Amino acid sequence: MAFLNSSQLLDMGFLSCGKHVLISDRASFHGCSRISLGDSVRIDDFCVLSAGEGGITIGNHVHLACFSSLIGMGAITLEDFSNVSSRVSIYSSNDDYSGETMTNPTVPDDFKNVDHRPVTIGRHCVIGCGSVILPGVSLGAGAIVGALSLIKGKCEEFGIYAGVPALKIGDRLRNLLEIENRFHGTLGHG
Repeated sequence: MAFLNSSQLLDMGFLSCGKHVLISDRASFHGCSRISLGDSVRIDDFCVLSAGEGGITIGNHVHLACFSSLIGMGAITLEDFSNVSSRVSIYSSNDDYSGETMTNPTVPDDFKNVDHRPVTIGRHCVIGCGSVILPGVSLGAGAIVGALSLIKGKCEEFGIYAGVPALKIGDRLRNLLEIENRFHGTLGHG
């Protein structure tokens, strides 16, 4: 995988871009002026980030694996140490599929009923491969989403969720919080 160099990152026009950012030259970005990237962010091949009015904010030490997408008019926030596995789709906008209105971006807004709501992925969250996150979702710190899951609402801190639609199936250990403190200590931030 080839990553963009610092000059190429600067030319992209991000709202902000931290240090040690690795972005594949095969990733796609739309609305870069509304995208903020923290330190030590990695975005792999074929990811698509399309920032609407709410923008996209990515914290520190965040990984987006190949073929993932973050799309929509509402704000999308990925907090520190969150991890998005391959083929995950995060939407802050979603059409009304009921048939009461028309759908898709080629149709004027007057004929549609699009749900635009912010999405927040908390610290240390992991979203498993192939999962879908819908508008209005909030994953509490440390929450886990199993592969191929559909998340439609709020997930509790350190809860483990899986299924379509996803249900809470367990609780995650919190040991990683102590490990995070040691990690920051090694960086001189502790």
